[in-house]
Amino acid sequence: MSPRTLLIRLLPGLPELVHYPRRHWRADVQAGLSVAAVALPVGVAYAQLAGFSPIVGLYSTILPMIVYALMGSSRQLVVGPDAATCAMIAATLMPLAAPGSEAYMGLAVSLTLMAGLFCMLASRFRLGFLADFLSRPILAGLLNGVAINIIIGQLGKVSGLTLTGKDVIGQLLSLLEQLGRIHWPTLLLALATIAVYFIVKYRVPRGPAALVAMAGATLASGLFTLSQYGIAVVGPLPSGLPRLVWPSLPHEALGTLVPAAAALALISFSSAMLTGRSFAAKNGYDIDANREFMALGAADVASALSQGFAISGADSRTAVNDAAGGQTRMVSIVGAGALLLVLLVLTKPLAVLPIAALGAILIASAIGLMDLRGLIALRRYSRAEFNIALATLSGVVIIGVMPGILMAVGLALLRFLAQVARPSDQLFGRIGDRDGFYELAHYPEAKPVPGLLIYRFESPLTFFNADFFRQRLQALVHEQQPRWVVIDAVSIGDVDLTGAMAVRSLQKQLAEHGIVLALAGRTAQMLEWLRQRGIAVESTGIRFYPSRHAALAAYCAETGCSA
Repeated sequence: MSPRTLLIRLLPGLPELVHYPRRHWRADVQAGLSVAAVALPVGVAYAQLAGFSPIVGLYSTILPMIVYALMGSSRQLVVGPDAATCAMIAATLMPLAAPGSEAYMGLAVSLTLMAGLFCMLASRFRLGFLADFLSRPILAGLLNGVAINIIIGQLGKVSGLTLTGKDVIGQLLSLLEQLGRIHWPTLLLALATIAVYFIVKYRVPRGPAALVAMAGATLASGLFTLSQYGIAVVGPLPSGLPRLVWPSLPHEALGTLVPAAAALALISFSSAMLTGRSFAAKNGYDIDANREFMALGAADVASALSQGFAISGADSRTAVNDAAGGQTRMVSIVGAGALLLVLLVLTKPLAVLPIAALGAILIASAIGLMDLRGLIALRRYSRAEFNIALATLSGVVIIGVMPGILMAVGLALLRFLAQVARPSDQLFGRIGDRDGFYELAHYPEAKPVPGLLIYRFESPLTFFNADFFRQRLQALVHEQQPRWVVIDAVSIGDVDLTGAMAVRSLQKQLAEHGIVLALAGRTAQMLEWLRQRGIAVESTGIRFYPSRHAALAAYCAETGCSA
């Protein structure tokens, strides 16, 4: 492989940027500035949510945006701090170190590097299918639960109180105990910030509502010196490049950091794929899941090297990019350049930004993140899926983000295993002189062929369900007393050793009663399976037919039926 080919393979976005079509420049610059206008306040606010200095939100945005533009397969996806990943980072690190401390930052760098490494390994082993592992109900419950966590977690900042609880319930109880000590100037400023946010959002749905709200609060704080009224402000922030903090990986924290990094990789990837696929489908192109894993992993490593934290696909910034008419990856480059300019020369105004305003922006963003209507619609569609979403939401709120996600994934796996262990099945018959076979359960006019039981097992035949399969057929044979049993194997995608032994056991039991067992469909695969294991077809006692029609013809030839 030539160096040029290798470079293009590693950086698929590079040719597009090198041979950039100038006709897109105006639209991309406008979209890039719009993305930066949204990314600035959101990044600053999410950094605070994750337990960092607000400036770390910019460290976690600039370089990852550039890396993803070079490596990602989506030409529209914008990466950066994300509500779910920030909530997970805080839940993982706050029990280990004081937020904002150098120890906390060192652990964050290690966590981000490990999350990036997990993403890269997943790409190497082509695990892009994991994008479907977290189902829509789990993601819906996760986002709604995270939104509730964010809202409750910011109540102390917007009310001027110090909440002592370590979880949602503790924080609510602490708030109720201190209601009489609310700092009203802080609360009024927060309410005004939220009001400005939603007014701008209502008037200009795709406009930089968070930036306008943050700028308004900063301007008011600077003009009226709000800190003299007891309103807490961010304080001086460093400008320029970040100060280097080395990764910290104490052995006693490995049991916490390693699984958290794996969960971060999965959650950030699933969220990014959900956003990326949505906009790719809207604009008529495809994205490569395995390439996305690699791009997100590299973006996480870039974030760690720039002293930031783990990132994901940002749905709000991607939507702004699409609405502003962004055409190419240059949007992320322009947006990153604008944010770098802020980092280098415009950090001084951020020093008077009220902390209550950041909390208010987080609350407003969290309200936008909630989708209770979607949960209600999910209940109408599937009660089981709704219950999984509700369990995820409750788990995230009550026991925390990480345990809640693990509980939800466990419930989804249990439901899947239950479906595989007890799959649906069908019996088939005929309707008069019509061609084809019809499910007896769904076509009342269909009648079984006398003496012939045609059965379909709608699942792979494995150790999970082999005994159920055998017992189910035994019960049907006892009930119908057929002369032949034909298993329609089209829907049996795989058979393991336990499944094969169940079929063999069934054949012996049927043969003792003079009943023929036949398999219809997938005969080529099954005969090849027997050949590879050195098993003679005749020794099985099973008859193989390429289709149900062929099995029916053989049955009628042997019994003289007229079907």
